[in-house]
Amino acid sequence: MTDFATRRRMMVDTQVRPSDVTEFPIIDAMLSVPREAFVPGDKVEAAYVSEDVDLGDGRVLLDPRVFAKMLDALNLTNQDLVLDLGAGLGYSSAVIAMIAEAVVAVEDDETRATEAQALLSEHHADNVILHAGALTDGAAGHGPYDAIIIEGGVEEIPTAVTDQLKDGGRIAAIFMDGALGTVKVGHKLDGTINWRFAFNGTAPVLDGFKKAAEFAL
Repeated sequence: MTDFATRRRMMVDTQVRPSDVTEFPIIDAMLSVPREAFVPGDKVEAAYVSEDVDLGDGRVLLDPRVFAKMLDALNLTNQDLVLDLGAGLGYSSAVIAMIAEAVVAVEDDETRATEAQALLSEHHADNVILHAGALTDGAAGHGPYDAIIIEGGVEEIPTAVTDQLKDGGRIAAIFMDGALGTVKVGHKLDGTINWRFAFNGTAPVLDGFKKAAEFAL
C-alpha cells in the first residue's frame, strides 16, 4: 500500500520549501490536503511528482512548486475571498480553502465539476462554492474577489475576469510565450492592474485565454 502521507511530506520538503515558500498556512495546507485524491484514478502514482499532472482535454493539475509559489506571491489571508479559475478536480480549491476565508471554484468541464464537488464535500472543504461554467466568464455573481488565481497558462486574460477583482486585489497567472512562461502577480489600483514578474513557470494555455490571431495585410 502506498504511503501517501510520506510522499506528501517529501513533496513539501523537497519541492515546496526549497522554492522559498515558508508561509505556515501554505505549508500546513499542502501537508493536509491529499493530492492523490484529486487526480484521475490512473494518475494517482504521479500525484506527487514535480511536474504537472494531466487531467485530460489539455488541462493539468499544476506542478506543486509552481502552485505553492503562486499562492505565496498572492499573499493570501484568512479574510480573502478567492476566485480559483480552472479548479479541475478541486485540489487547488481545497488547499486555498484552508488559507482563505472562502473560495469560488470555476470549472468548465461538467464531469470534472461534478467530481470536484463530491471530492470537496468528502474532504470537508465546506467554504468552497463550485461554479460550473466557462472559465472566461469567471463567477461574477459571487464577487468581487480579493484574489484570483488561474490554474493554467494564459496569453491574455479576458476583461470579464479582471473586472471581478476588487480594487486593491491581487491576481496571479502564468503568462505563456511559446514554450516559455513567467508567473506574474497583478495588483489592481484605481481600476488598472499593474503586473510584476514573480518567477518562471509554465502550463498549457487554457481555452479562451489565447491571444486572438492578428491578421497582417
